[in-house]
Formats: sequence, structure tokens, C-alpha cells
Amino acid sequence: MQQRVYIQSETTTNPLYLMGYEAGTCWNADTTSPEKNIKRAIECINSGHGRVMEYPQVFLTIEGFSIKFAREFMRHLGGAPTVLQDSTRYVDKEGFDFIMPKSIENNTSAKTNYLEVMNYINVIYQTMVDNFGIPKEDASMILPLGMETKLVYRTNLRALVDMAEVRECSRAFWEYRQFMKKLKEGLSIYSDEWKQIVDMGIFAPRCERLGYCPEKFSCGRKEKKK
Repeated sequence: MQQRVYIQSETTTNPLYLMGYEAGTCWNADTTSPEKNIKRAIECINSGHGRVMEYPQVFLTIEGFSIKFAREFMRHLGGAPTVLQDSTRYVDKEGFDFIMPKSIENNTSAKTNYLEVMNYINVIYQTMVDNFGIPKEDASMILPLGMETKLVYRTNLRALVDMAEVRECSRAFWEYRQFMKKLKEGLSIYSDEWKQIVDMGIFAPRCERLGYCPEKFSCGRKEKKK
């Protein structure tokens, strides 16, 4: 399955207008002008008023990524999210798809061994279910981290910016960086206001905001703070 990050229709279409309207309401400012609301929202983002960024809601369907990615993803849930994952209790995983890292794909011997293991796991899984009567939820215990899964996720702009600061780092798990890339691509075509937000460059590693690398082990993108 091709890796895909689908922006669901429930996602806020006008995030800038919404943020500016809510901020203006609290400040007793004029909220009747869309232009003023959008300008106010941009000022809030640039000033680091993160609370306002929690208003725009984002609903995602994430497909074709590995269970290993899902585990990393679950460790970085913020902003009171809601997440569902592809069931291994009710869904038969016979012939499951899986991710093959480039490092393995480009190594002939490693690729051969990788494919053999994946095919063997699939055979044993189906044997347990079909021949031994093992419930799918129990047989699924042998399924590999490389198996593809699906996530349905609800979050907000602030949580995604926080996620990007850590997961856009060059040292972050490559599949997570691929997710962030596809997320930005999806948001950019979802609405003009989301494209404007993406073009502001706020979905970026923390070093871009700080101007230096705060990590103990730097990738070299930015110099470490002296």
C-alpha cells in the first residue's frame, strides 16, 4: 500500500480566520473583518501564542506506515488527541503488507532474508488461525513491527507544530519524517489558509526556531549553542 496522509473533511477549513476570531473575542477587538482576523492569527503564531493554535482541528487518516511508526507516533500524542488503529482482533491479516527500509532493499542478501522472514510469519499466522483455531487477536502477537497499519487521528495545529519540532529533525526516524512531509503536502492542498500556514515554515525542527541545535548529538543542520 502506498503511504498516504489523507486530510479528512472534518478538518477546519479556515484555521487562520478561526484563530483570529477567537483571539479577537477575548481581546474585545473587531471580529467582523476576515482580513483583521487572519492578520491577528498570523501575529499570534509569530508571537508564540500557542493556546490560540489549539482551535483549528485536524482529522487524519494515515495509511501505509509501519507498526514501528505507529509506536513512535503514539509516544508523541499531545493536545488531547483521539486516535484509532487498524484492528488485529477483527481484521484478518493474511497476506499482510509490510514496509521495507531502503537500507535493506539496497542490500541483496538482507532483502532476501527480510522477505523470507515476512513470508514465514504470514504462513505461521494463517496456520494458527485456520488450522489451529487460534483467535486472530492471539495469533497477531507474532506479527512484525514492519507490518503496515492504519491510523485515524484527531488533533490540533499546536500539537502538530510541537510534533514537527521534534520529528522533523534529521536524526528522527525516517518514516516519521516521511509522515510529516506528506502531512504538509496534504494540508497545503486542503485549503488556502492551511497552505498559508505551511508556507510560514512553522512545521520545522526546533533548531530552525531557536537558531541553534539544542540536542546533545547534533545532525549538523545548525551549530550547537556555545
